[in-house]
Amino acid sequence: MDNVRIDKWLWAARFFKTRSLAAKAVSGSHVTLNGHKIKPSRTLQGGELLVIRQEFLEHTVRVLVLSEQRGPAVVARTLYQETEESVARREQLQEERKMLHLQGSRPEQRPGKHERRKIRQFLKKE
Repeated sequence: MDNVRIDKWLWAARFFKTRSLAAKAVSGSHVTLNGHKIKPSRTLQGGELLVIRQEFLEHTVRVLVLSEQRGPAVVARTLYQETEESVARREQLQEERKMLHLQGSRPEQRPGKHERRKIRQFLKKE
């Protein structure tokens, strides 16, 4: 296989759940190819560098193998190689987000009727 549409490859590599979501991400400039904005119909070739932003995560990957078919996750991981800097940055960001969640623990249950009244009264005083 010489070339593949980038939205098909992103879907086959399991970065996005559907091909239409992959196309929207590409057209919304969440995916760059070698540092340039691209269109979903752009053909992808082996060895190119992609930067993929999903919510708060950013993956920098090098395309190793082209595929139009979506397969198991084990096979999808062989289609690309993530750079070491990208892995380190992503793990650090996940660790920071985990620490933020530990600081403010959630209550075990929602406030009851009387507790809600007390909250409303407290808020009216300010």
